[in-house]
Amino acid sequence: MPARRRATLALLAACALLALAGAGLAGSVSVPLAELPGAVASLLAGAPDSMAATLLDLRLGRASSAFATGASLALAGVMMQALVRNPLADPYVLGVSAGAAVGALAALLFGAALWLVDLGALAGAVAISLLLYALARRDLGGGRGAVAGGAHSGDPGVLLLTGVVLASACMALVTLMLSVAPESRLRGMVFWMIGDLAGSSWRLLPWLVLGGALLLALRRARALNVMALHAEGAATLGVNVGALRRFLFLCSGLLTACAVTTGGAIGFVGLVVPHACRHAFGPDHRILLPAAVLAGGGFLVLADTLARTVLAPQQLPVGVLTSLIGVPVFLFQLHQLHLRAR
Repeated sequence: MPARRRATLALLAACALLALAGAGLAGSVSVPLAELPGAVASLLAGAPDSMAATLLDLRLGRASSAFATGASLALAGVMMQALVRNPLADPYVLGVSAGAAVGALAALLFGAALWLVDLGALAGAVAISLLLYALARRDLGGGRGAVAGGAHSGDPGVLLLTGVVLASACMALVTLMLSVAPESRLRGMVFWMIGDLAGSSWRLLPWLVLGGALLLALRRARALNVMALHAEGAATLGVNVGALRRFLFLCSGLLTACAVTTGGAIGFVGLVVPHACRHAFGPDHRILLPAAVLAGGGFLVLADTLARTVLAPQQLPVGVLTSLIGVPVFLFQLHQLHLRAR
């Protein structure tokens, strides 16, 4: 790995660690610095025995979930943008988030336990992914026919349109559930739709999915570079376009499903972070993939820390802050794209 790439990733990793440390210390109740070493020691021993250690455990557990969620959304965004060959594509664009919303809100509507809400979100996301795959299977194909633009070459634009239609259908169901929900459950349903990490704790599954997806994606980084630079002739250059597209679709869908199950429908992370990393570090997926993971995780940890502290002791849904930050950043990036296109 070149020295510049190592330095870039080391800097991003340091920033992510600082964000996690800040999340552990920040809050409406401060952690005395004198008690910090003892709290860390008891936390590492697995037996928090003081108020400071308990606060660190709760805050770092939430920050861990925030990092895994943000990193998963950013990695899914890179994959989605490579799949549809559009730098402004979003991991929610295929309707996976909307499917998760249907499952989660249905569980909330009937007053189910928290684990059933998570299970409903995951089931909804998987169901929409399978339905989308069945409807757009040909458009996830590729191969040598793509060079000639044959009938079976596959069109990412059709895949995108199919996802938008499915998302619209799911959002109609969401609107129906919100309109008939009792007042006692409506607030929780709305917070979940906005995106909220309140109550999140240490979870292993999102980290396992994130780590596995990143390792598999890095093994295909050169193929992604070839497909990005030579989309029409990638098959003749030795890239199995169909297999690569299916991998991108399945991995981005699974990452989005895990992220939505953990934190709800948090917007703009998977749209803004990959595009900002591409603008800062270039289009090489060998650095773009890990950079997006580190930047996305650190960004959501910072946003969640602000959501907990800016109006403390009241907490804001983190999705509100990501949207407030993401909209102007996205508009700036869109303006830069227009300037470069002239």
